Amino acid sequence: MAGDTPIETVFVQIRGRVQGVGFRQSTVRRAHLVGAKGWVQNLPDGSVEALVQGTADQVDQMLEWLGRGPPAAEVQQIESRSEYIDKRYGSFQQL
Repeated sequence: MAGDTPIETVFVQIRGRVQGVGFRQSTVRRAHLVGAKGWVQNLPDGSVEALVQGTADQVDQMLEWLGRGPPAAEVQQIESRSEYIDKRYGSFQQL
């Protein structure tokens, strides 16, 4: 992404059967496919959280995918909120 390209940053929490099903690895692959940046990690309560950064289209594609997840996942709830941060991520990674 060019430095002057408008980007969105969204923090996402996903609940359901989302750990032990390849959710994080699949999220990294999907982010690389659509060109989104940021990170994804498991939380101790069994949920997964992610920070997605990219163009509006990239963020929309990621949010749509995160609402389903990989085939073995059972997403029950997804919450997202826009974040206003100065940091620009250079890639998407699993933490």
